[in-house]
Amino acid sequence: MSRTRYILLFLLLLPAAAGAQSDTVFRLLRVMKGDIVDFTVDNLDNVYVLNSRNQVKKYNVNGDSVAVYNDIRKFGQATLIDVTNPLKVLLYYRDFATVVMLDRFLNVVNVADLRKQGVLQAKAIGQSYDNKIWVYDELEAKLKKMDEDGKLLQETPDFRLLLSQSITPVKIFDENRYVYLYDSLKGIYVFDYFGAFKNGILIQNWQNLKVSGQYIFGSKADTLYRYKISTFRYDDWKMPEPILKSRSFNFSSSRVYALKNECSENINCLYIYSLR
Repeated sequence: MSRTRYILLFLLLLPAAAGAQSDTVFRLLRVMKGDIVDFTVDNLDNVYVLNSRNQVKKYNVNGDSVAVYNDIRKFGQATLIDVTNPLKVLLYYRDFATVVMLDRFLNVVNVADLRKQGVLQAKAIGQSYDNKIWVYDELEAKLKKMDEDGKLLQETPDFRLLLSQSITPVKIFDENRYVYLYDSLKGIYVFDYFGAFKNGILIQNWQNLKVSGQYIFGSKADTLYRYKISTFRYDDWKMPEPILKSRSFNFSSSRVYALKNECSENINCLYIYSLR
């Protein structure tokens, strides 16, 4: 595979690195407290919280509870919540290779058992632009598109032949006519909607990675990053101490969400900051 097909991003981690934003202000907007095991946010800044009882609760931009998903006994612990489309939420249960589709009020719309199509091992799924499901089948090393019932619509060639190597994506994003597969050790692989490989982005070992709009967000050590896809440039901010001690992050175009363990006994806290 030709190296010219790659877009190289060199991460300069020193404080004096080009693009460093030392004057950025993280302003605390709100703190959500409760039983929070995991969370995600959509592009409208609605927050979706997964608790220890495997319930999913949705909070609007003002922090008001607006919906709850209670059907928690069938598939065990959810391993992924995809809210790319706020009107259609995907819950992925990896142990059962099952995707549960919810509406914006968190009512069940459909359930797709990927095992019926022979997909037995998939770490990553993602919602497509047309409300279908992207799945990376690890056993066959293929990116597959499935419909709401889990039926195969299309698939790529074997990635071991296409890329001359195997990859292990941990996240899939569908943004602005492209599909992004993130392997934290090897980088981001970009495909069009027909499964043709377009280019690679050498972003490695970022945590909390998210592709949203024209940006790729992520964190590494004590730094938050925002990479602009069209210009190949990035901003970076050294995290203030309260954010640095957080266990996980999420991002929207103007906010940073930081989850901390046990801000009080048996209670976790989700801190919501503005990002300028």
